Amino acid sequence: MLRQSKSPLLSLPGAVPAEGPDEGVAAHYGDPFREQRALADGSGFVDLSHRGVVAVSGDDRLSWLHLLLTQHLTELPPGQATEALILTANGHIEHALSLVDDGTTVWAHVEPGTQEALIAYLESMKFFYRVEVADRTDDIAVVHLPAGSIAEVPDDVVVRETPHGRDLFLPRERLESFAAEHGPAAGVLAHEALRVEAHRPRLGLETDHRTIPHELGLIGTAVHLQKGCYRGQETVARVQNLGKPPRRLVFLHLDGSEVHLPGHGAPVRLASDGVGGRQLGFVTTAVRHYELGPIALALVKRNVPVDAGLIVGEGTAAAQEVVVEP
Repeated sequence: MLRQSKSPLLSLPGAVPAEGPDEGVAAHYGDPFREQRALADGSGFVDLSHRGVVAVSGDDRLSWLHLLLTQHLTELPPGQATEALILTANGHIEHALSLVDDGTTVWAHVEPGTQEALIAYLESMKFFYRVEVADRTDDIAVVHLPAGSIAEVPDDVVVRETPHGRDLFLPRERLESFAAEHGPAAGVLAHEALRVEAHRPRLGLETDHRTIPHELGLIGTAVHLQKGCYRGQETVARVQNLGKPPRRLVFLHLDGSEVHLPGHGAPVRLASDGVGGRQLGFVTTAVRHYELGPIALALVKRNVPVDAGLIVGEGTAAAQEVVVEP
C-alpha cells in the first residue's frame, strides 16, 4: 500500500505518529481518552489527511458512477452524503468510497494508498462517457468534525455530512491554519474507538479478499438493491435471496483485565472449547474505549450462536453483541 507524506500536524505538541494503515497522521496527542471524550462531546477535529481523495467531474459523472458502484447515484442531490463499493466479479469488496456531489464534481475519500488502483479501474471504464477522474490527494486533505460540532466551515470547502459528523475536503495548504482555529486535535485512535463503538466496518480491517457486503451489514447503506447491473451484483442478489452469508460481523466486549489488546487477525473461538478449540473467526479491530473499556469488531462464522461466550487470542474472554443477524 502506498503511503502519503506526513501530515504537518504531527508537529503539534504531544503528537505521536500512527502506524499501520494510518501512518502519516497522529495516533494521539498525548491523551487518547480525553480526545475520545472531546469527539463524543462534539469538540475538536480529526486529521485524516492521509486518506486518498478522488474527484470525478463531467456531465455524465453520476450516471456513469451509477453503472460501476453498488449505490444508486443517478439522482443523488448535491450535498447529500452516501457510501458505495466496487466489487469484484465474484462480489467481494474491492474498494469503499465515502462520497458527496457538490453539483459539478463527485468527491470521494478512500483508504490510504488505494486511490491509484481505484483510479486505474475508473479510467479503464470511461469509454465514451463525459467524465474526468482526478487524484486530488496531493492538494486536498480530509478533516473530520464530530457529530454535534458547531465549528464554522468556509463556504468554499466541500462538506460531506453524515450522522457521525462532517468530513471536510480541505485545501491541504490550509490544514495548519484550520487546526489553529478549530482545535483541539484528536488522533486516529480516538476516531477508531468511536468507529468500533458505532459498529462501522473499514476496508482492509473488517474486510479480507473474500468479504461480501452482507457480512458487514452494508446492504442498504453502501449497497442499493433496487438498481441496475454492476460488477458483482449476481452474488449480492443470490446471497440476499438466500439469506445466508458465510460470516457475520460481531461487536465484542473484551475482558478488561488483559493488558494487551488482541491484534488484527487474532483467532476467535467458543469459550466452551478453550484455546485449543476450532477457530470460528478473527478479530478485525480492537480498541480501548473511554467508557466501554476494551472492545472489538470481529468476523465469525454465520452459525456461531449469538448467545455463545467467546475467547479471542490466547484466552481473552469476550461477550458478543449482534451486528449482522445470522
